[in-house]
Amino acid sequence: MTLTVHSGQSKDKRTSQRIGVFGGAFDPPHAAHLALARLAVAQLQLDVLKIFPTGHAWHKSRTLTAPEHRLAMAQLAFADLAQAQIDASELLRAGPTYTIDTLTQLQAENPGCQLFLIIGADQAMALSNWHRFEDILRIAIICVAGRATTARTAGSIDADSQVPPGLARSRFESLHLPPMAVSATDIRHRVATDQDIHGLVSEPIARYIAHHHLYHST
Repeated sequence: MTLTVHSGQSKDKRTSQRIGVFGGAFDPPHAAHLALARLAVAQLQLDVLKIFPTGHAWHKSRTLTAPEHRLAMAQLAFADLAQAQIDASELLRAGPTYTIDTLTQLQAENPGCQLFLIIGADQAMALSNWHRFEDILRIAIICVAGRATTARTAGSIDADSQVPPGLARSRFESLHLPPMAVSATDIRHRVATDQDIHGLVSEPIARYIAHHHLYHST
């Protein structure tokens, strides 16, 4: 199941389709995920934002919530973002999930498109350890959501500070996301300890978590 896409961009002024790629466990998707998605669509002038719930996350030590729940929550979380498409292909892919496989697939399905890979600053600093990271840099522009830590720097992240040493600055772009004190780890802990998650996730997500008894200790 995918969300309907309505692009607000003028097609006659475009030489190629601009496709954003936003992957993550989305366990659960929260307010910062949606804020980043909205920002990416606006700042990068995306025609489409493809959202990929992670399949077999080789880099995570914990077991993720069942794929059907994370897919359903992603569909709820981004339902109001017209450019969003929820893509289940990583959940269906056998073996470890590698970003390069997703990018290669998108490139083949959309000849001539420009891909924008949306990641966090912590992920960017570890990019050289990613599977076939040189090919990732060749295929996509890496869009890094910086984390400002002071009022002086909030909303004006230094783009160069987000680029890992030794990698070409031309393949990176900064997304100016204000700091948000929200994380999936904290939300799971709050649910498990019967604390309020209002404002951290949308109401549909909160209802879904409660209805399916997710994140509670067994």
